[in-house]
Amino acid sequence: MEQHKLELRFVRRIGKEIATVTDDLAELRMTVFKDFPYLYEGNREYEEAYLAKYANAEQAMAFLIYEGDRAVGGTTCIPLKNETEAVRKPFLEAGLNPADFFYFGESILLEAYRGNGFGRRFFTEREEHALKCGYQQVCFCAVDRPETHPLKPENYRDNEEFWRKNGFEPVPALRAEMAWQDVGEPAETVKKLTFWTKRLPS
Repeated sequence: MEQHKLELRFVRRIGKEIATVTDDLAELRMTVFKDFPYLYEGNREYEEAYLAKYANAEQAMAFLIYEGDRAVGGTTCIPLKNETEAVRKPFLEAGLNPADFFYFGESILLEAYRGNGFGRRFFTEREEHALKCGYQQVCFCAVDRPETHPLKPENYRDNEEFWRKNGFEPVPALRAEMAWQDVGEPAETVKKLTFWTKRLPS
């Protein structure tokens, strides 16, 4: 992996600039999220609609890792007020103002590049950007899958310990519903996701 570290380059795009990397983000999402727990059967139409909001949000950011011309990892963040209704709704129902939160989107990394600290780098990049934009409360959501799910790998390890080490805590009262098509399924089904939140230092 040392040769990868030497050859990697890091790309940061903000607001409208994100349109230049949406194809790369889409490819990464369709590859990485195909695995458990998301089991996402991706398609370009869905990706184009999903990623469009980032280029339309002035304070949104995308941070990508490339080896040569190939994107091998990436992450996104956006003010929660610019997110979809499905993402904002749990906060509104809980009496929280979405304008007070910065939302962290995907953290996606090809398997061969994992274990090199890039997950932590993704959090650092997003937290620093949120602070620059004047936010102290950040959040993300993770899909809830049953322990007995038939497609759960025997060696699967969730990221909850990693998230807690980075200062995030789950908020069971904040749960979203989103729909996507699972691998091997004929149509979209609704999934439940739990939000994790953190207050950044001043």
